[in-house]
Amino acid sequence: QVQLVESGGGLVQPGGSLRLSCAASGSIFSINDMGWYRQAPGKQRELVAVITSGGGTHYADFVQGRFTISRDNAKNTVWLQMNSLKPEDTAVYYCNAEIREHFWSSRDVDYWGQGTQVTVSS
Repeated sequence: QVQLVESGGGLVQPGGSLRLSCAASGSIFSINDMGWYRQAPGKQRELVAVITSGGGTHYADFVQGRFTISRDNAKNTVWLQMNSLKPEDTAVYYCNAEIREHFWSSRDVDYWGQGTQVTVSS
């Protein structure tokens, strides 16, 4: 069994910063891509950023250089540093990881964290 545990959300004023963390634990042989998604009320879940096991990154257009995704493969952990936050960044942020549980597994399995609320408001 695999768990993704997120932390770091909260209330911040516009222009402020937050750092989200997500740690994967349990039966893990390897992790492929790790990423962050978000879902605002009444909207569909959308990709924020993704990072490969080799460190390659991809960001949604709305990030515009404000967010940085990073990971530590030894700790099975991914972070999202969010700067210059805007009210429209308010959402529940979810961690995602593509995990191979055993060396004999034929495919990766998609796992999700429970979500952490980020509210940007004055």
